[in-house]
Amino acid sequence: MIVRQTKAFKRKIKKLHKQEKLELDKAVKEVMANPSIGDKKKGDLKDIQVYKYKYKTQQYLLAYHFQDDELILTFIEYGQHENFYRDLKNSNLEVIR
Repeated sequence: MIVRQTKAFKRKIKKLHKQEKLELDKAVKEVMANPSIGDKKKGDLKDIQVYKYKYKTQQYLLAYHFQDDELILTFIEYGQHENFYRDLKNSNLEVIR
């Protein structure tokens, strides 16, 4: 399986605290082990899946795209629910298409 990250995803990871990075790593490993674990989105985001997990008391979302035929997993966006989908729609989704 080929795993890729968008530039925006890489930038967000750099800003995280150590414990947040560890929790994100756990979530990434869960998605890599089972790419169908996330919820498939509809409409404008139909090619995107979102995996939800909790860190402390906050819910975090991890958006990714999985190309089953080529086994390519692309991580697109990460963050809390507030403004997550707005930011996801504004991100460059052409990378996955």
